[in-house]
Amino acid sequence: MEPETMTKAKYLEQPTERITGCEAIVRCLIAEGVDILYGYPGGAIMPVYDELYKYRNEIHHVLTRHEQGAAHAAQGFARISGRVGVAMATSGPGATNLITGIADAQIDSTPLVCITGQVPSHLLGSDAFQETDIVGISTPVTKWNCQVTKASEIPEVLAKAFYIAKSGRPGPVLIDITKDAQFGELDFKYEKCTGVRSYIPVPKTNLESVKAAAELINAAKKPMIVWGQGIILGKAEEQLKAIVEKAGIPAAWTIMGASALPTSHPLNIGMVGMHGNYAPNKLTNECDVLIAIGMRFDDRVTGSLDTYAKQAKVIHFDIDPAEINKNVHADVAVLGDSKDSLTQLLPLLNENSHESWHQEFKDLYAIEYDTVIKNDLHPSKEGLTMGEVLKEINIQSKGNAAIVSDVGQHQMIACRYSEFNKSKSNITSGGLGTMGFALPAAIGAKMAAPEREVVAIIGDGGYQMNIQELGTIFQQKAAVKIVVLNNEFLGMVRQWQQLFFDKRYASTEMTNPNFVAIAEGYYIKARKVTKREELAEAVKEMIASKESYFLEVCVEKEDNVFPMIPSGASVSDIRLS
Repeated sequence: MEPETMTKAKYLEQPTERITGCEAIVRCLIAEGVDILYGYPGGAIMPVYDELYKYRNEIHHVLTRHEQGAAHAAQGFARISGRVGVAMATSGPGATNLITGIADAQIDSTPLVCITGQVPSHLLGSDAFQETDIVGISTPVTKWNCQVTKASEIPEVLAKAFYIAKSGRPGPVLIDITKDAQFGELDFKYEKCTGVRSYIPVPKTNLESVKAAAELINAAKKPMIVWGQGIILGKAEEQLKAIVEKAGIPAAWTIMGASALPTSHPLNIGMVGMHGNYAPNKLTNECDVLIAIGMRFDDRVTGSLDTYAKQAKVIHFDIDPAEINKNVHADVAVLGDSKDSLTQLLPLLNENSHESWHQEFKDLYAIEYDTVIKNDLHPSKEGLTMGEVLKEINIQSKGNAAIVSDVGQHQMIACRYSEFNKSKSNITSGGLGTMGFALPAAIGAKMAAPEREVVAIIGDGGYQMNIQELGTIFQQKAAVKIVVLNNEFLGMVRQWQQLFFDKRYASTEMTNPNFVAIAEGYYIKARKVTKREELAEAVKEMIASKESYFLEVCVEKEDNVFPMIPSGASVSDIRLS
């Protein structure tokens, strides 16, 4: 038996024992296989931290420098590992500082369990020191939440929390535990949760719906797949690949689905969305069957819904019934786990190649390459571009790095130009678009997968939102590679100001500090690149480093990211310049 399994079993098989609530919390975490958690101590959660000290050989607590950093680190941990990320904070401001990360996890379907301390139950509602109604505050942005006021409730509630967080469509759960419940005693015995009344995490796939989907696909002349993160969450990468290859269907991805199919796959036609590739966006409105798998038809993907794929029959595969017909009408809806649904679909599909249809994508790609891609990756201008930095990272990492991107122009460039050879390699803030996400998320990703190269791609604006997490990197000796693409602007906002607000750059120009000196202040090796001839050697040095490394690259100040679909426009209106 593996050591981790033995540790879990020790607490799952023990007979009833009289212990405190705070010890029960720690034992529950161990029983659920938690070996790393991220957090920040304070008065209302201090009893649990005292127990964590006693169990420090079984659970490694990571002291982040801000509770938001703890939530994002737990997200990075979850996204690269597929396990539940755990974050912990005290009451009041500690709890509210988790909210942005929780909201981010909710919209991006990331499994988290967040535990917050709370004032003693007799003080609830009295405006006690560091009291906030975190259950009320977090209700709109959690999959489930609960307040515990009695020690005896702890094992059942935590078991339920982990089950809900990771089952079905994953999401964040928050458990708020009063201080008296932590100090109270209970007869402890832990049983894992295997079901919750009225909660059906995975709808049973209807074979007739699968057959109807197969009939539409087999009859299609111009089929197109758009897949999202549901492929990765459902571990359906091999099934997607088999379907694409058997039926010869061009397949595009949302930013949350990136890396499920290798970038180099000939049927991978690129990214859809506001700054996605020209061909898949343009031809969305020319395909005759649109097969959406594990994606939610976000507005950044669809543009104007009034003109989105109106000519196509739409097939929607999803685990969440709430997503069906929410934004785009589905002619055929297939509910269920993506791996199961696609496994049932595969034998029903005819072999096909759709060569003339593929040629349309190749022709439009050639236009995009000549107009945009060539200038991004092989610029003739003197200043460095973000695209050539990503190209060099691809070369030095051989496409095996996990790329953790923040939010802005650099995020779109990272998603467009990163090469992904394996799944779970693109970690970014999708639905919420949270600046400050990447640095702490990269810490969590590296700690969950220490064998992988983890590179954080961050803009100079987002970097300064959680720059204090350099302290966490230093203390944990996490070998995260940090690349700040510095254009001395809030670049994405500036781009919109240039294109739609007559170049009125209101509050977007940045006067930045000495980033290299700050990194070195945290004892992190650092380097700054301002010239093209310095780039390759600097990236090579960074990737070769066995320790954390900070690389600042000064890029063109007013470069824009194209293609671009203007907000509210049709995907057919995608602009190349």
